[in-house]
Amino acid sequence: MAEKRIGRRSFIKRAAAGVAASAAFGPVYAQTARRVRWRMPTSWPESLDTIYGGALQLARRVKELTDGRFEIEVYPAGKLMPALAVLDAVRKGEVESAHTASYYYTKLHPAFAFATALPFGLTARQQNAWLYHGGGAELLNRELYAAYGLRAFAAGNTGLQMGGWFRRPVDTVGDLRGLRMRIPGLGGEIMKRLGVKTVLLPAGEIYGALKDGRIEATEWVGPYDDEKLGFYKVAAYYYYPGWWEPGTTLHAFVNQKAFARLPKEYQAAFATAAREANELVLADYDHKNPLALERLLGYGVALRPFPPQVLRLAAREADALYQELAAKDATYARIYQAWNQARTRLFRWFGTNERSYADFVFPRV
Repeated sequence: MAEKRIGRRSFIKRAAAGVAASAAFGPVYAQTARRVRWRMPTSWPESLDTIYGGALQLARRVKELTDGRFEIEVYPAGKLMPALAVLDAVRKGEVESAHTASYYYTKLHPAFAFATALPFGLTARQQNAWLYHGGGAELLNRELYAAYGLRAFAAGNTGLQMGGWFRRPVDTVGDLRGLRMRIPGLGGEIMKRLGVKTVLLPAGEIYGALKDGRIEATEWVGPYDDEKLGFYKVAAYYYYPGWWEPGTTLHAFVNQKAFARLPKEYQAAFATAAREANELVLADYDHKNPLALERLLGYGVALRPFPPQVLRLAAREADALYQELAAKDATYARIYQAWNQARTRLFRWFGTNERSYADFVFPRV
């Protein structure tokens, strides 16, 4: 059941009550009443109203919850800085915050993938269960992000993504060998093991690369965004499922020192706004993707499942990769152990009840 949105007046009243309980009411209230302005560059083009909308939603709610005193200016990719430079800017204190996907930065540390998505990992609901109630968010912030001067808040989820667009069919694992594909994170590492030549491109550069043949395949999110980006115009085959991104979580990263300087009430406003954005982005995608898929099929797109052989081999390579990374790095190993324990429990529960319902109902509609 979704949490109720906290109204601005209710939030301010609660914050004021907390301040009133302090013996140092005057100085604390004066501090919380000050105006704060942050900048938030994103990794998304403005045209993608779902994913970019998560950052806008967060900024809008922070302003509402603080009676307009805490304002965050959101920038689309490329306006303030390149799409994939935003996290480094937050680390260096050049900006206070950014909205991006953690797995873009696995070269900093492979454990950056856990916050976003791992191949054959957690769905959106399972990811939220682990992050919010299974200790995942605390673990990542303590064991990983703190070492980089960062703090992260889940602020959007795409749900299970599609397997992407291919200019030629994939009937066997052999059809992947030598294929040039845009794909990030550990999914890209597994694709490399299957013989794919992978590259990482921001959203705004993918269509051109696919059109002129620099890449032969790409994944992004799902039908709604993919239609907007025009991939169906230059690639005929649309594959599913996106096994490398079963519940892709976007994050609002903040500079740890900048966040610590915020009044407590403003910190609470930011955390609340991020959580609301996380819920609303997922609901937006779940509403828009079915309609967009119908349109894509009307354009003549060939919708195909990945062959079972591809899925089995990819799953085997994923397990091997996780074990190798855990053996090499203690931080990764600690996070992986906690994540994998949560995955085992969640898969057992969802496999018992949710799958039984879906197996019966979905084929009937």
